[in-house]
Amino acid sequence: MKHIPNFITSLNLASGFIAIIYALNGDLSTSSWLIMAAMIFDFLDGFSARLLKAYSPVGKELDSLADVVSFGVAPAILIYQLLGASLSLSAPMITNTDSFLIVLILLSPVIMPVCAGLRLAIFNTDETQATSFKGLPTPANALAVISIVIAQHYSDSGLITSLTGSAAAIVIFTYIISILMVTRIPLLSLKFANLKFRGNEGRYILVLMVIAALLIFGPGGAPLIIPLYLVASLISLLFR
Repeated sequence: MKHIPNFITSLNLASGFIAIIYALNGDLSTSSWLIMAAMIFDFLDGFSARLLKAYSPVGKELDSLADVVSFGVAPAILIYQLLGASLSLSAPMITNTDSFLIVLILLSPVIMPVCAGLRLAIFNTDETQATSFKGLPTPANALAVISIVIAQHYSDSGLITSLTGSAAAIVIFTYIISILMVTRIPLLSLKFANLKFRGNEGRYILVLMVIAALLIFGPGGAPLIIPLYLVASLISLLFR
């Protein structure tokens, strides 16, 4: 029983690796759903560890290693592919250009796994983040990326098409969410200690805002999830 959380964490890692393969083969929507599966496994491994009281130093380290792959490397490769498409490059993209500037643009997603690794290292050594976060969690970083891919694939939003069609916009987006991971901005933890409204104001507001965005905009509302998360975190601070 004590190995169940580590097995689930391994499923997180496996999902992230397979997501990378699909992304490299150009199937960004399947890759995004696999990253979503990795998020579910990331939630379940912690849930099962608490339920079974099966905590271990190995499990903690394995969880961080899996998160770097699934929520750092995999979304960065999605960004790399989006950049290549926005620049109308064919595979192998980075060797199909003689422009040093384009090579730099294609390599810009490297900041994402680097910041994800730093974020996880800080989180593992920071005891003040037990009930709240400082900096954007790595799963939220991945969600920010896959929400754009899903919105592009399943909606006809002109705004999303404009974003994914602009290399400059993609690079700016990448740097913003990557740097958010290593900031000390206090952000809301989504773990409910209980179901009471008091103390969970920000969490309930976030749930309601996300549901409203998805009902109003459909899949095109997915990219609003992380901005709404930031807003809910600010609201949560006001209730403290």
